[in-house]
Amino acid sequence: MAKFAIMGFGTVGGGVAEVLRLNGGAIAEKLGEPLSLQYILDLRDLSETPYADKAVKDFSILENDPELELVVEAIGGAKAALEFTRRALLAGKHVVTSNKELVAAHGRELLAIAREKNVSYLFEASVGGGIPVLRPLSQCLSGNRVQEIVGILNGTTNYILTRMVQDGVSFDEALREAQAKGYAEQNPAADVEGLDACRKICILSDLAWGGEVRPEAVHTQGITAIDLRDVAIASGAGYRIKLLGRALALPDGRLAAYVAPHLVPLSCPVAGVDDVFNAIMIRGNAVGDVMFYGRGAGDLPTASAVMGDIIDALQHRGSPRKLGWDRDAALVDFDTELPLYWYLRGDFTPPPGSQILSDGAVIVGPVSHREAKALVQRFAAQVMLPVLR
Repeated sequence: MAKFAIMGFGTVGGGVAEVLRLNGGAIAEKLGEPLSLQYILDLRDLSETPYADKAVKDFSILENDPELELVVEAIGGAKAALEFTRRALLAGKHVVTSNKELVAAHGRELLAIAREKNVSYLFEASVGGGIPVLRPLSQCLSGNRVQEIVGILNGTTNYILTRMVQDGVSFDEALREAQAKGYAEQNPAADVEGLDACRKICILSDLAWGGEVRPEAVHTQGITAIDLRDVAIASGAGYRIKLLGRALALPDGRLAAYVAPHLVPLSCPVAGVDDVFNAIMIRGNAVGDVMFYGRGAGDLPTASAVMGDIIDALQHRGSPRKLGWDRDAALVDFDTELPLYWYLRGDFTPPPGSQILSDGAVIVGPVSHREAKALVQRFAAQVMLPVLR
């Protein structure tokens, strides 16, 4: 019998317990032994729940139980979650998490501890929720040189933009709807300012190229300034506005990574991904373009990915999969060294060579971010967005 614990019994932690309840027999068959939930670490009172007999409030109980093999970290954030993850790994226990903030900021350190202790630190659910993408990236596509990763990495912002595009709903109204449906937190900054997508593109980049991309080094722009006028212009020109995380390997070996709302041509598969769904497109030099699509959040989809990691870790006792990044990534300066095409809108005469859209909008480029900002100042343009090409 394999024994594990859950730290944090919110949406994800509760979902993991529910997946075990629903699919315990099938999980035991795949694992070759029963999987037993021994502890739930949470500060809340669980005495009125079916898990009252498993509830504890002292992490040292988990840390010092020699029969406990694995811990699921579902606390969130990078404070208590970081301390408890470190201690669990140092105690020789596998750790599985969906915590993209923790992995993006501290994954390098935690993976090094896991290697030292010959245990697994796995985080499939940290990107794309229930969509299997990290394992295919690190295993199935390992025979490729990854050239580009681009994707819709946040379901909340994709829902908001879908409502704006399809129904002409303003950003503020679409955000209120998302909050009412439980897609967005009451403080939605991590979603709408692009921070969540930033952490995920960092993790994808780390795995794809083996060098650490720090979130603070990634140019990040959210969707709060998106206007219905630009949504209409883009739609009329054959584009959809989508918040994308994007990372590219450049010919000189350096990387570029950034997050921003883009004009995406309808010919691109991610343009048709709507509502709360996520999609990640990976380009390899051998395989070409592949896309991973599905629900990027929710209790059971995320718990599905967590449970897959639990099974993987326990099936590889003593010989964990080699995973991680152990050096700094060499990044270009996004402001000056990455030429892109740009959408500009305002009351100005279109510059020579630009693609003229409607209602005072044009597409210029390729030019750097700094050069595009200079054009904005020169023409007193009101809006500037990158265009996916």
